[in-house]
Amino acid sequence: MKLWGSRLQKNTDRLMERFNASISFDRRLWAADIQGSMAYAQALERTGLITAEERDELLRGLEMVRAEFAEGRFQTQATDEDIHTAVERRLGELIGLVAGKLHTGRSRNDQAATDVRFYMLEKIDTLREALTNLQRAIIEKAQAHIEVIMPGYTHLQPAQPVLFSHWLLSYFWMLERDRERLGELEKRTSTLPLGAGALAGHALGIDRQFLAHQLGFARLAENSMDTVSDRDHIIEFLAWAALLQVHLSRLAEDLIIWSSAEFGFVELDDAYATGSSLMPQKKNPDSLELLRGKAGRLTGHLVTLLTTVKGLPSTYNKDLQEDKEPLFDAIDTLELALPVTAGIIATLKVHPQRMAKALDDGMLATDLADYLVQHGVPFRRSHHLVGQVVRCALERGVPLRELPLDEFREVAEEFGEDVYQVFDFHRSVEARDSYGGTAIQAVRQQLAKARERLG
Repeated sequence: MKLWGSRLQKNTDRLMERFNASISFDRRLWAADIQGSMAYAQALERTGLITAEERDELLRGLEMVRAEFAEGRFQTQATDEDIHTAVERRLGELIGLVAGKLHTGRSRNDQAATDVRFYMLEKIDTLREALTNLQRAIIEKAQAHIEVIMPGYTHLQPAQPVLFSHWLLSYFWMLERDRERLGELEKRTSTLPLGAGALAGHALGIDRQFLAHQLGFARLAENSMDTVSDRDHIIEFLAWAALLQVHLSRLAEDLIIWSSAEFGFVELDDAYATGSSLMPQKKNPDSLELLRGKAGRLTGHLVTLLTTVKGLPSTYNKDLQEDKEPLFDAIDTLELALPVTAGIIATLKVHPQRMAKALDDGMLATDLADYLVQHGVPFRRSHHLVGQVVRCALERGVPLRELPLDEFREVAEEFGEDVYQVFDFHRSVEARDSYGGTAIQAVRQQLAKARERLG
């Protein structure tokens, strides 16, 4: 008999059975469902609705069901439309009629909502660890190449010289914001729905505070109607996952460009590259391209659930069953993407000579403007004057440092013989010594701060 079948007399259409079932994807909630049921059995005994002996029998049976799942022996049946039905069906087979008391006062609405939150809290811990490991890989690679100078880009055009370590740490801080957001999300996820019933609350004296304590939730949901339909935490998780994957995608895009033959700044380890089925010489950055591609996938999951909930009336509606597949896939994706990215960074080969070769005097144009500012020229005028110097060098087909002094002075008399000291990429980098800048000492401060954040 179906959990909800007492009112209906006709059998469910076979296609409707398949359409309605969620066991194919919510099976992974088995541990959360059993843990929640064990806590609920204990809470029922505290109300006097079941005896201590019945409680112990329920706990014994649930332990047996848990062992079957853990050992891969649990067999689902065609009648198991979801994980809750499957667990309760098997519990009845193992311990008999007393299993029918477990659902007293409980709805699948508050049960499913609790299962997902419990599952998410475990996965948040796993993802936090994976994210932290990636951040550690970034720190170690930055430390190993702390003094390497490379071109910095805006609009994908050469802009100013920066340290490779400074560029790499820019992704550490993106990921640190992601880690902070995950902590905030965790606080809101740790809210217990169990005991809310279908929508109106529990009528039989269940102690929800006891349930929260037993299951490790930080707080109780304040409104029973809200909590059975609340999917904010899943939407927030999907937003977090999409943004994190976008950050990984941006990192991947930089590395795809810089590992190309035209740049050659870095080289992927063979363990994170693939070849071509036709062209024997190819080494393709497929790991990075997949990281980039997954950003669209996770963004789509967020849009999917936002679209699902946007017009729902209160409270629970079956549409909300569509929350799990996007959530599960986002978790599965990140559980692979984060350690793969950490591996890419840890094994990445850096080519400082290729970076140095790509440095161009034009990247020191701002330093020339700063030189004039230090000689009393207003910045707006110095910007204009240096533009004339750059144009002159382009017309002559020579680097800025090869322009004769008289040509500098023809543009502005403030240029002196010391102007050629500007053409030093190391000097340019070291001049940017403000907090958060690219000077070596500033980057060392970043590294110290980054290690402090990770503890």
